Amino acid sequence: MVLVDSTVWINFLRQKLSSPVCQLRRLLQRDEAAITPVIFQELLQGAASPEHLQRLRDSFAALPQLMPSPALGTYAAAAELYARCHWQGMRSCSPPECLIARTAIEHGVRLLHDDRAFVTIARVDTRLKLYPIRT
Repeated sequence: MVLVDSTVWINFLRQKLSSPVCQLRRLLQRDEAAITPVIFQELLQGAASPEHLQRLRDSFAALPQLMPSPALGTYAAAAELYARCHWQGMRSCSPPECLIARTAIEHGVRLLHDDRAFVTIARVDTRLKLYPIRT
């Protein structure tokens, strides 16, 4: 299983050709692409109409979902990761990106992304494994 960030899904939906989108297509063929609740939310927020929202909801709800740990554990760890990035002067990461990174770490999966912030986060927490982009 590979966690796929919203940056890749958005380019996929817009039919933009990029290496991460090509990787996503391969993952979809093998049923190996997963999302998290925060990625699901980010994707639905981009809906252009109620009908589009429903189509997105139906499509993405069918994917495997990696859930954060109970009792706020993932959220506390994501907050710590965010703080560690900022303590090191790395201001390019956002709270949702840290939550996505922590979820990938907890589930022991690689993250497919198209966002340089994840490269920064992976430097701060080397347990985050980024999916290799092949052309």
